[in-house]
Amino acid sequence: MTPPRIALLGDLRDHVSHRELDSLRMRLDAHTEWVPTDSGTDVTAFDGVWLVPGSPYADDAAVYAALRAVRRAGVPFLGTCGGLQYAAISFLRDIAGVDATHEESDAVEGVDGHAVRTLACDLHGEERPVTPVPGTRFAALCPEPFAGVHHCGYGLTPGAVARLERHGVVVGATAPDAGAEVLEFPGAAFAMACLFQPHIGASRGEPVHPLIAAFRDAAAARMP
Repeated sequence: MTPPRIALLGDLRDHVSHRELDSLRMRLDAHTEWVPTDSGTDVTAFDGVWLVPGSPYADDAAVYAALRAVRRAGVPFLGTCGGLQYAAISFLRDIAGVDATHEESDAVEGVDGHAVRTLACDLHGEERPVTPVPGTRFAALCPEPFAGVHHCGYGLTPGAVARLERHGVVVGATAPDAGAEVLEFPGAAFAMACLFQPHIGASRGEPVHPLIAAFRDAAAARMP
């Protein structure tokens, strides 16, 4: 069977997260392709789209346009770290009608209502216990708490999470210092995002995380 085509939407850098992604690519039963955010590529032509860590991106506007297109086309979507943050802002803007902003990439003097703000505790290179919320899709994939590796300094505000939930987004897991760790977006066969980085450990031969495996399976199911 032909493996699904998955776009790794992001800007490849010499960073531990991206090195781990490249290690994972060799073990994932899929054809993965790095797609720079400023390449102009139509990511809806892929079977799945993974918005990878590495924000702010080379072309933030193109990322938000891609997220909108993926949502409308129902392409299986996974966002990790910055991918969660941007997916949440995209949803707030397009679905909730909120002028949501990111403290890192939309820095405006005097603005204090960002949907994504600096975490009180910097989580670069930190592990936190990720606790699945019972009854969610994520809990079906990962029933028990586990240690999630982070390389992140930003997260969603409680107000942003509340707005997302009012419009059908489900919080699939939480973690100390991070708040909402996993988001499940409505309207697609698979549209999930996490703040922790499930691919970390691929270079050590650790098993493919269930969240990534489920995303890959959703991409395969979308193939003609």
